[in-house]
Amino acid sequence: MSEKKGIYSSSRSHSHAFEPFISPNPITSFNPVQRYPKIDKTVFVSQFSSVIGDVTIKNNVYVAPNVSIRADEGTPFHISSNTNIQDGVILHGLLNRRILVGSKRYSIFIGNQVSIAHGALVHGPCFIGDKVFVGFNAIVYNAIVGEGSFISYNAVVTNGVRILPNSFVPPGANIDSQEKANALSRVPEDSKEFAREVQRVNQEFPASYQLLFGKNRCSCGISYD
Repeated sequence: MSEKKGIYSSSRSHSHAFEPFISPNPITSFNPVQRYPKIDKTVFVSQFSSVIGDVTIKNNVYVAPNVSIRADEGTPFHISSNTNIQDGVILHGLLNRRILVGSKRYSIFIGNQVSIAHGALVHGPCFIGDKVFVGFNAIVYNAIVGEGSFISYNAVVTNGVRILPNSFVPPGANIDSQEKANALSRVPEDSKEFAREVQRVNQEFPASYQLLFGKNRCSCGISYD
């Protein structure tokens, strides 16, 4: 198998030969304009991951292996600075269902310094504020999550709820009404510390992985010599 030039081709190791799939959305009757992802050159998108369609990824974001960021139905997506999207996370959105952020509508908007842990599903329409932690295998769908909130593992946040800033969603909880959302307690200190440590670790990954895979990338995320 010959070595390909292109994404992350600067690596000499066989184990580094697998590429992420970075692509415009396919043309469909409901989404007839192709838009390519806009990925800052400091972002690292790992092997086996997909970034498709009108997706903006800001600086120092880490996208771990086997992540699907697929703006082929609901669109656009925005992922802000210093966020990490861990292994097996899925981002997808419903057609023509958006949330207003500033003057623009998004299928999914993710703030700064957000951690989305292994196996979580974030499905638009959805807004996730700055410094939110979304736990392992959690589901956030059709929801607005306020800054600094902590969504524990296996929890579900859905049905159009608004989670107030600094709210704690317990493990396995099903927050599907505004009454339940309003009754949530504040994030305990040990969970805040855990979220801070996850951020600290993952903010080092983009630059460190760039050293392995090459750091010269265009705005679409493709590397070049």
